[in-house]
Amino acid sequence: MKTKDTSKLDRIVADARRNADARSEGYRERALKIYPWICGRCARTFTVANLRELTVHHRDHNHDNNPPDGSNWELLCLYCHDNEHQRQAEAQAGRSVQTPQGEVATHSPFANLKAMLGDKKP
Repeated sequence: MKTKDTSKLDRIVADARRNADARSEGYRERALKIYPWICGRCARTFTVANLRELTVHHRDHNHDNNPPDGSNWELLCLYCHDNEHQRQAEAQAGRSVQTPQGEVATHSPFANLKAMLGDKKP
């Protein structure tokens, strides 16, 4: 009885994975045809040789929302994609991940450079 339940569960999991892979390939192929092969965040460019490192990110984080015009997608490199999902997880946890607008640097590392160098002539 236990093996029958296990095989049914294995079949359900395998079907779910196969369906997710098919869905993923469908929107990935469409996104790669619509958009240039450039990361939307860091502007890294991709070629056929490294295209596997370019992912499709769902802007609304809903992997089932795949409009034909690609309006819910953006192409991101693996690193920017991971960063985006980390930012989303932190936002959901209630932690601020945005730098406050209008924040300016107050330190000028070269303000005293002339005095530090002295009046050295070559």
